[in-house]
Amino acid sequence: MSTDNETLVLEGAVSPAANTSLFGHPAAEEFLARSYQSGKGHHAILIEGPEGIGKATLAFRFANHVLAHPRPTEAPEMLGDPDPSAPAYRQIVAGASHNLLHITRPFDAKSGKFRTAITVDEVRKAGKFFSQTSGTESWRIVVVDPADDMNRNAANAILKMLEEPPRRSMFLVLSHAPGRLLPTIRSRCMPLVLRPLGDDDLRSALQNLGLSIAPAIEAKLMTAAGGSVAQAIKLVNYGGLDILEAFDGVLSASGPEQRKAMHKIADAVAARGNDTLYGFFIDHAGEHVAAAANRAARDGDIDRAFRLSNLHATITERATVADAYNLDRKQTVISLLGDLAAAS
Repeated sequence: MSTDNETLVLEGAVSPAANTSLFGHPAAEEFLARSYQSGKGHHAILIEGPEGIGKATLAFRFANHVLAHPRPTEAPEMLGDPDPSAPAYRQIVAGASHNLLHITRPFDAKSGKFRTAITVDEVRKAGKFFSQTSGTESWRIVVVDPADDMNRNAANAILKMLEEPPRRSMFLVLSHAPGRLLPTIRSRCMPLVLRPLGDDDLRSALQNLGLSIAPAIEAKLMTAAGGSVAQAIKLVNYGGLDILEAFDGVLSASGPEQRKAMHKIADAVAARGNDTLYGFFIDHAGEHVAAAANRAARDGDIDRAFRLSNLHATITERATVADAYNLDRKQTVISLLGDLAAAS
């Protein structure tokens, strides 16, 4: 069972449900396998870490392990690569599994876009999912991907399930920013923190995807990717590296030259169908301001740190409002760049 046949997968990436390879997290894999084998594993696991480092891939990898070995004490001590020929794997990939429910932002066929949040209606599907008859040996696994996208009603609905989990149920709750989750959700989950990939693991993951990195940009890519496969894909396949260069150019320019550069970058990221690049720009703008605020605070410039913190909140709010009311993205980008230039 799945929320929708559409999935949020970057060009050049592999769906986490279909991905049979995971790089950089052997300790987490061993912990999950041994915890499950002990028969005392937690019913809800909060898998935390930055976006694009393999949280969802690990969740589906563990789900395949559990479904392939329904009796914990008979399960192996390590997670293996999912078997593409196994019925359970094929059903999960097709979104047709009766033992796994993937809750994520739904695709809106009318608008041709994914909704901006996981709604309570998506979470309520878990109620029907758990009510279905199941063999006595079968587990029911719910993957919430990511929980950060749940609105308040959805979060309260999943909380009730975490408080009173059905028998032989398991929740794999993914989060890029666990601090944003309800404290009561966090308290009912066992945290499992994943770290960004090291350069060698990131390089291996990209090679596994067939992503060729020119030697001339490899060092810059590794730094900008921050240990995230998703970020690396955005940098290479979506023009992210060019946006970073243009972004720095805007902040270093002035007068008419700066205005021209603002329009150029706005045309690129706000073009129709460029949702990924637009999101990349908004995220980078926020990270740029947050880093500047931290530097100001460390330098003892509290007034500047406060102004930059307010600007960071403004960036997030403007982007949210622009999407909610379908405002002109180009004007939003130009306005944000203007504020960033002034702050610089």
